Amino acid sequence: MSEVTAAGDLIYGLDDRPPLRQAVFVALQHVLAVFVGIITPPLIISRSLKLSSADAAFLVSMALFISGVGTLIQTRRLGPVGSGLLSIQGTSFVFLGPIIALAGVAMAEGASQKNALGIVFGLCLATSLVPILVSPFLKVSGRIITPLVTGTVVTLIGLTLIEVGITSVGGGFEAKASGSFGSLANLGLAAVVIVVILLLNGSGKPWLRMISVVVGLAVGYALAAVLGRIDFTSLRGLPWLTVPMPFRFGLGFRATALIPFSFLYLITAIESIGDLTATSSLTNQPLTGPLYFQRLRGGVLADGLSSMLAALFNSFPSTTFAQNNGVIQLTGVGSSYIGTFVGAMLIVLGLFPVVGGVVQAMPQSILGGATIIMFGTVAAAGIKILSSIELDRRACTIIAVSLGLGLGVTFVPGIMNAMSPIVKDTFSSGIATGGICALLLNAAMPGRKTQ
Repeated sequence: MSEVTAAGDLIYGLDDRPPLRQAVFVALQHVLAVFVGIITPPLIISRSLKLSSADAAFLVSMALFISGVGTLIQTRRLGPVGSGLLSIQGTSFVFLGPIIALAGVAMAEGASQKNALGIVFGLCLATSLVPILVSPFLKVSGRIITPLVTGTVVTLIGLTLIEVGITSVGGGFEAKASGSFGSLANLGLAAVVIVVILLLNGSGKPWLRMISVVVGLAVGYALAAVLGRIDFTSLRGLPWLTVPMPFRFGLGFRATALIPFSFLYLITAIESIGDLTATSSLTNQPLTGPLYFQRLRGGVLADGLSSMLAALFNSFPSTTFAQNNGVIQLTGVGSSYIGTFVGAMLIVLGLFPVVGGVVQAMPQSILGGATIIMFGTVAAAGIKILSSIELDRRACTIIAVSLGLGLGVTFVPGIMNAMSPIVKDTFSSGIATGGICALLLNAAMPGRKTQ
């Protein structure tokens, strides 16, 4: 397959059907581009909650399975559901910090690990109605949640997750318990992953940049195996096939956390609009008019439905990924037909728990080397959004207060201990605290609102 011009000229358009061999090859590149992003949230949550290897592998399997199902819904378009574009569904990073915080609070109050997850899934199920209900009113929501708000929230997502990433670099909570946290071995493995990712990311070849994270993790994994740091004993107890089982962890609920989770779903809906717009542009689809808004409505609706299925089948909120847009630009293939192969590959990967088991055996410092870059990149993306607007005194004040409160709650979570349960749960997440603050200040502060 020939390289694409800088302008991103298409070899196969949205409605074309590439030959089977080329379709499979292109689909595999999409899977490689999104694989790490899909499995990272369940891995981090599993390790933060100290879940068993079997439960962690199951969560990884379900994340892949639901991403595959969501991709089929998004690309195949079922009635009004789905954009019909080559857009891939994956596990959202936005909810990572709030999920860990909510589960941590529930466990501190006496809930078991599984009951805490049940509360998370029940809450995610209830609030997944937000993108479904918002989808018909996208034009209105875009006036309320401006780039000033989304830029602040995206920056906060990256900055608040840095603590999670650097903890993984040091070896994670297991290393803290064993006294090996921050050891030369852990820092060395993380450094190797970081160096490999940076070297490939600086390459002039686009395909090397696209697979830089996957290769970085693979090199770190191989080095850890040579050093005897990989333990596959946990694989022996895993079944050969994972059967998707709804409500494996039960369903709980926590009304006091409705506001922050609903707000985060609103933010991810706005992010999806940006991703779907980029995909429309790359595949030469209209960026205005009835068809464009029909795709946006269908895409956000698919996000909500995929997130609902995710909660039912023990996975975390789903969103439209941006990573695959680079694959479209590189390959020149924008055919939605490719989505069928991507979805099928992700489903197959999810059905075999050995995939989750092998990933779970990875030393946490290796994952930390990748996530510290990924989370930093998220923060940089937020800064880029903010740099695109006029940063006058009003905007800078809103950003300053929102970042200050959001990061403050993240670094000193005990600040909310004296508050009522509803206040504590609403503002226990730095992302929700800073985001709600940015939204309210942007609506209430006098002066010209930055669009």
